[in-house]
Amino acid sequence: MFYFDTYFLILILPALALSLYAQYRVWSTYNKYAKERSSSGLTAAQAARRLLDRAGLFNVRIEAVPGQLTDHYDPRTKTLRLSDPESRSVAAIGVAAHEAGHALQDAHGYVPLVVRSAVVPVASFGTNLGVILFLIGLFIPALKPLMWLGLLAFAGFVFFTLVTLPVEFDASRRAVQILQESGTIVEKSELGAVKKVLNAAALTYVAAAAMAVLQLIRLLLIARSSQR
Repeated sequence: MFYFDTYFLILILPALALSLYAQYRVWSTYNKYAKERSSSGLTAAQAARRLLDRAGLFNVRIEAVPGQLTDHYDPRTKTLRLSDPESRSVAAIGVAAHEAGHALQDAHGYVPLVVRSAVVPVASFGTNLGVILFLIGLFIPALKPLMWLGLLAFAGFVFFTLVTLPVEFDASRRAVQILQESGTIVEKSELGAVKKVLNAAALTYVAAAAMAVLQLIRLLLIARSSQR
């Protein structure tokens, strides 16, 4: 079926190129500013604790997590996990502040975060099983309804990637704000470095959303072609 290759070339390759560029950008930017020590002298864990305590979030724990740039906030356990908690670099502090921003969102009931957390099971189902169901329904005429079920499941994953965008952008906005207000970052050059790191990270979410949307369009076009 030649339409597979055609749609892949037209839709998926550009999104893949954007994704690769986003990954390069985030790693290169982070590594650049990971060498720049913050004038505050705080470690990433200390900076995060300072920001959380200032917001009254004394119940949020901070833990180390294996890997690099695997930092995340878990709203279920109220835990902020940092991949490089002992680093005193501007990059690590910026990432820690971003995760603290997620903790603030959770505490304030930020609607997009609530929605994203609610659709996580749907997204997990839609990424892999949705495509499998689609292919089964596409190639086995008797199971054609599965193709549309797979499309619906994958659409749930696409929705997840889209609602993730305001969550991540807002967390970065909060990070810059609380770093300034708390006096954790006072130098303009350091604040600029933090913004560059967070903007590069945000591009990865934009690329993921673009890939998901274009993949959904591709599947819809394939489904339409199979009806002819």
